[in-house]
Amino acid sequence: MNLGLVAIAAVVLVVAATVLAPRVGVAAPLLLVVLGFAASMTPFVGQVSIPPEWILAGILPPLLYSAAVSAPVMEVRRDFGIISTFSIVLVVVTATAVGLLATVMIPGLPLGIGIALGAVISPTDAVATSIVRKAHVSSRLVTVLDGESMLNDASALVLLRSAIAAVGVGISIWHVAGAFVWAVLAAVAIGFAVGKLNLLVRSKITDTNAGVALSLVVPFVAYIPAEHLGASGLVAAVVAGVVTGYGSPRRIGARDRITERTVWRTIELLLESSVFLLIGLELPALAKDLTGSGGSIGSALIIGAVAASVVLVIRTGFVAWSVWFLARRNRRAPAVREQLTEMQGQLDHGQVPELRAAGSKAGFLARRHPRGEMPSRSQLNRVQRSLDMRIADLDYLAAEQFDWRDGFMLVWAGMRGAVTVAAAQTLPENTPQRSLLILVATFVAVGTLLVQGSSLSWLAARLGLTGRDVAGSESQWAALQNELNDAALARLDAYPEGVAVALRERLTRRTQPDEDEFGSAVQRAHLESFRRLRIDLINAERDALLVVRQSGSYPSAMLDRALTQLDAEQIGIELRS
Repeated sequence: MNLGLVAIAAVVLVVAATVLAPRVGVAAPLLLVVLGFAASMTPFVGQVSIPPEWILAGILPPLLYSAAVSAPVMEVRRDFGIISTFSIVLVVVTATAVGLLATVMIPGLPLGIGIALGAVISPTDAVATSIVRKAHVSSRLVTVLDGESMLNDASALVLLRSAIAAVGVGISIWHVAGAFVWAVLAAVAIGFAVGKLNLLVRSKITDTNAGVALSLVVPFVAYIPAEHLGASGLVAAVVAGVVTGYGSPRRIGARDRITERTVWRTIELLLESSVFLLIGLELPALAKDLTGSGGSIGSALIIGAVAASVVLVIRTGFVAWSVWFLARRNRRAPAVREQLTEMQGQLDHGQVPELRAAGSKAGFLARRHPRGEMPSRSQLNRVQRSLDMRIADLDYLAAEQFDWRDGFMLVWAGMRGAVTVAAAQTLPENTPQRSLLILVATFVAVGTLLVQGSSLSWLAARLGLTGRDVAGSESQWAALQNELNDAALARLDAYPEGVAVALRERLTRRTQPDEDEFGSAVQRAHLESFRRLRIDLINAERDALLVVRQSGSYPSAMLDRALTQLDAEQIGIELRS
C-alpha cells in the first residue's frame, strides 16, 4: 500500500477519534485501538508488523520530552519521593513478582525471561494522565501520575535490558544494580547538558520558525548519545525537557514559546494516537504468529488476566502504604510549620535563628554563627527564600492531602499501553515462548486500557473527585496580580516623572493602547516609545513571576496562566509595532 495514503488515512483516523471520543463517552486511545483492529480486518490492509525501535527510539523520546517541558517542576519536586517509589521500587517489585508467576504458568520459562515479561508490563502509560486531567481532579494527583509515567518507562526498559542479558550468563544482582545506577546517572548528566545547551542556542536564535524547528531534534540529541553510552535515552530526554521547560521563560522569547507549545501539542496528538492505532493494527498479526507456533490465544488471555490482576494487587499495596505514610507525615506538619515560622520571624528582624531544624539552612546558619556574629545580607536572603519555600511546601501538602479516594484513583489509573507493547517486541528472536509473551503483554495493555480507561472518568465522578479548581482560588490570583503590578510599578521609578504618570495610569487600568496608528509622525513615535516602555514593564512582571515561582507560593497552573497572559500581551504589542 502507498505510504502516502497510509499516512493520510492514519491522520484522518486520529482526528476522527479525537473529535468523536468525547461525544460517545469513550477515551480516544481506546477508540483508536478499535479502529486499528477494524482496519486490519479489511482486505485493503495486509499484515502489519511495526519494528519496536520505531516506538522506543522514534516516538517515545519526543513524547516524554514534550511532557517534561510542561511538567510542573515545583509540584514534582514536592512529591518526588512517592514518584520515585512508584517509578523504581514498584517497577522492580512488580517485575519480580510477575517473573515468578510466569515461570509457574509457563513451564520451562527461564526466570530471567519471566522478569523481562514483568518489566514489560510494569510501567504505566501517560494516557491515564490525559484522562484524569480532563476530569478536573486534584492537580497533585495528576502530577504524581504524570511524573510516574515519565520515569517508570526508563526504569522498566533498563530492567528489561538487564534481565535479558542475565539469561544464561549468570549476571549478579550487583551487576544489574550497577548498570541501573549508571543508566540513570549518566542519562541525567547528558540530559542536563543537552537542556542547558538548548537554552543557550535558542537564546541566540531570533527567527521563531528556526527556533521551533531546532526544538524538534532536542529529544533525539539527548537520547542517542545516552543510548550509545549504555545509559537510558528516555531519562536523558526527560531531563532535557525539564531543564528546557524550567529555563525557557528566561531564555526564549514569548512568541517562540507560544508557537512551540502549539506545534508540540500537535506532535503529541499525532505520535500518541499513532501508537494506539498501531496496537489495533498489529493484534491480528500477533494472534496469527502465536497460533502458527502452536500456542493458544486462550492461554495468553488467561495468563494476561492473571498478570494484570497481580500487577493491580501490588500497586494497591504500594499506594495504600504511600497514602498512610503521607498522612502520617502531614500530622507532624503543623509543628514543623510553627518552628519554621518562628525562624522566619527571627530572620525578618535580622537575627540568626536560634532554633536548629535538622537539615535546614536556618540550622546550618545558626551553627555557622554561634556567637551572635551577623551573617551577610545575601546569606540571610538565601535562608529566607529557603524558609519561604519550605513553608509553601507544607501549605501545599496540607491543602492537597491524599485520602482513600485519591488512593483508589491512583490504583485504577495505573493502566498499561504503548510502552508495554513496544517493549515486548524487543525480546530477542530466540526468546522461549516469544509469541506468547508478546501477546500476553498486548492483552495486558489493551485490557487495562479497556477496563480501567473506560471507567476512569466515571469512577472519578462517583468518588467526588471531579470539578476541582486546579488553578487556585480567586484570592490567590488577585494576590499574584498585585505582586506583578508592584514589580511593574517599581520599574517605573527609573522613568521620567511625566512618562511614569502616564504609564502608571495605563497599568492600573490594565488596558491596551488604542491610539490612532495612522496619525502624525510625532504621534506614531510617541506610541512606539510607549509600547517599548510597556514591554519593559511586562519583562519586569515576568521576572517577578519567575522569582515567585521559586518559592512555590502559588499553584503552577496559575503561574502558567499568568505567564501566558504576559506573553500574549507582549506579542500583541509587538504585532502592532
